[in-house]
Amino acid sequence: MTELSPNKQNPDNLADEQAQELLVKLRQKQGNWVEWGIAIATLQKAGYNSQVIFEATGFEPIQQNQVIVGAQVYSSLEKCGASPETLAYYGSKASDILYELRSLSQEDRATTADLTFKYKLDALEAREIAKAVKDFSWLPKLPDGFSAHPGDAVAYQSWKLAKQNSDLQERSRLIARGLRFAQTQTARTQLEQLLVDFTVTPKRPAPTLPFYRLESDEDLPRILPVVGELPLTAADLQAVPLVSSIEPFGIVKHAGNQAWVPLPGWQMLLGAEDPIVIMAKSDIFPNQAKSEPVLIVVDRAQRQWDASSYFVFDNGQEIDFQWFETQPELSLLGKIIIIVRAKKILDQEFTKDVWQIDE
Repeated sequence: MTELSPNKQNPDNLADEQAQELLVKLRQKQGNWVEWGIAIATLQKAGYNSQVIFEATGFEPIQQNQVIVGAQVYSSLEKCGASPETLAYYGSKASDILYELRSLSQEDRATTADLTFKYKLDALEAREIAKAVKDFSWLPKLPDGFSAHPGDAVAYQSWKLAKQNSDLQERSRLIARGLRFAQTQTARTQLEQLLVDFTVTPKRPAPTLPFYRLESDEDLPRILPVVGELPLTAADLQAVPLVSSIEPFGIVKHAGNQAWVPLPGWQMLLGAEDPIVIMAKSDIFPNQAKSEPVLIVVDRAQRQWDASSYFVFDNGQEIDFQWFETQPELSLLGKIIIIVRAKKILDQEFTKDVWQIDE
């Protein structure tokens, strides 16, 4: 039996005996997956990191995250009135499907879970359904003929995409998909009209994401701490915190909670009123074949919607980024003004040799 000592920091004051009991429960797969998610969340809050839990139980970090989030979604199903059949089904299996519903409101999770159970959808289909329901919730009012039911949300998404598509085969597939999930007769009628009306409504293209690539060494300034203006004492000199740079963007931290990052004086940055920087991976945005670290610069002063920009908003669980084709019925937190890619360096060590650079 693997013994696990608690980490030094134990904010939930979880006793070692309690932790060992949870680890045994997880290692022996006692109970259902919802209980596993609650147990893992309890251990993590008490200071046990995911790698240590993996070594003690066999639950890989990605599995831990899935059952923790899935258990939270399951709890919201209980609170918001999902059907007994749905609760019974998801209480014993399919944590991966509930994980895909994490971005929805608690009420939408319950009704969408009922839908995924009714149609026995897999995780990939559940992800598509969740996106349709989320996009539908951003509309300022219900579209004509469609109700607030998640099935009608999927029907509306299919109806909208079908209207924008001139390919008859794809258009027919979308209509069939919409009819499969439509929950009201009025929604079905809207879709059936497309079988005789072949008018194509051009799709408004999403705006181009404002990616910048750091190219030259001059684009990578180094930030140094400022001691102050003379006269200064030795104590003043010693009081300056140690500054270290974190690659690939040269982010700077010190002993406090604040960090800085150097960026060139691009006009877009100079004109921003309240810019902040968020670290992310590029594949959170559409049409990004390669995942790489990026800095997302958001101007918090620009909160007025326009159709030519991407915005940051609170999706109920965390912040998210989205382009809205029409004005959404939610509060925007700021506009993306620049997304910065790191400078490509083939050999990091090579550039440190001055004699090689000079040659």
